[in-house]
Amino acid sequence: MMELLTSRKTLSVSEKLEILTDAAKYDVACTSSGVERKGDSTMTGNCVKAGICHSFAGDGRCISLLKILMTNECIYDCKYCQNRRSNDVPRATFTPEEICTLTMEFYRRNYIEGLFLSSGIIGNPTLTMELIYRTIYLLRTRYRFNGYIHVKAIPGADAEVIRSTGFLVDRMSVNLELPTADGLRVLAPNKHRKSILTPMRQIQNGIHQSRDEVALYRHAPRFVSGGQSTQMIIGATPENDWQILNVAEGLYRKFELKRVFYSAFVKVNEDKDLPALPGGPPLLREHRLYQADWLLRFYGFEAKELLDESRPFFNVMLDPKEDWAVRHLEYFPVEINRAPYESLLRVPGIGVKSARRIVAARRSTNLTFEDLKKIGVVIKRALFFVTCSGKMMYPTKLEEDYLVRNLTSKEDRIRFGTDGMSYRQMSLFDDGMFSGKMEASDKWQVVTGQI
Repeated sequence: MMELLTSRKTLSVSEKLEILTDAAKYDVACTSSGVERKGDSTMTGNCVKAGICHSFAGDGRCISLLKILMTNECIYDCKYCQNRRSNDVPRATFTPEEICTLTMEFYRRNYIEGLFLSSGIIGNPTLTMELIYRTIYLLRTRYRFNGYIHVKAIPGADAEVIRSTGFLVDRMSVNLELPTADGLRVLAPNKHRKSILTPMRQIQNGIHQSRDEVALYRHAPRFVSGGQSTQMIIGATPENDWQILNVAEGLYRKFELKRVFYSAFVKVNEDKDLPALPGGPPLLREHRLYQADWLLRFYGFEAKELLDESRPFFNVMLDPKEDWAVRHLEYFPVEINRAPYESLLRVPGIGVKSARRIVAARRSTNLTFEDLKKIGVVIKRALFFVTCSGKMMYPTKLEEDYLVRNLTSKEDRIRFGTDGMSYRQMSLFDDGMFSGKMEASDKWQVVTGQI
């Protein structure tokens, strides 16, 4: 172990930090902790459920975790990874003591609330996991750090090392890498679906066992009290949105994950098995998957309601909730003052918080559209799908084409006529359908009547 760690001694800690923070930028599987723990006189730091320990940036954003790799050395040659074995990139490896020192110094300066630690595979999976364990053990015992810690469990590592680490951290994650086993065989031939799911199941079982022990003995050690998450790359392999969403739904049900993260594929390597990206990384697709994921976790939707084999991709023009609503108009309009909570959640523009506020507020009064604005409902989307005391805000047609046209309108204010159609002021150079950019010569032809 020491030979591997001393092989990069010529680099300073600051040089290592620059290399290994850059190497970690494509790992998105870190988020709020879901853990609350107060500091005390014997420990340094604390952790709250929102993932914020003690400090905010000047604009109100929470200060981020220290997010680094233990090493960007790797024995694997995954075709999509910038740290793959065959790439000629600067390499560095932290010692456990260096990571502890960095974490404490960053924390004391109020730069971070905690640590997110991942790693390439150095030597073998068990050795890598042992280095991570050693780091966290030192941080918790010698440095008395009590803040939030999220680490990656390394597939293929010894189960006992993963278990020991789980008692020291708040959250663990195991990267699924790619949505399907077929994609993994093509782009990451050294990794196997079974070896990835095995530690995921181990963590799930450990969480259950820990909860049972804590119920009996209040001071029993907690195992991964913030739960586990995973990440998969989107767009590197040909799976459609329907397949990806079904994989995510299966992970939530079978492994009780806290989050599934979606990472738009960024082409950092040239390889015949990697797709071309003429439009750049599929960021809008990633965004739609996150929106759909939210519907699965908090809004009571199932994957089969949002997509199917005949419609395997999300509509880029509408968010998944709007798209579902315009295709299921039989459920609308929803009466705000009587509809059950579950029905309110399915209305575009009404979120979990606003739905709860509606249910609470209507116990004492009949709500109006003005009340909905104050509650936090996004009226410009919800107005097409709800009534207040039996009346819609404007005359509205429950027709798919009409609703799609209005929901995708860039106008901030939609004008309604008595016939239920919307109208907007047209410019001299806008026929309502033309979406291309007009040249100066085209505008001159319009003015002079030459078209």
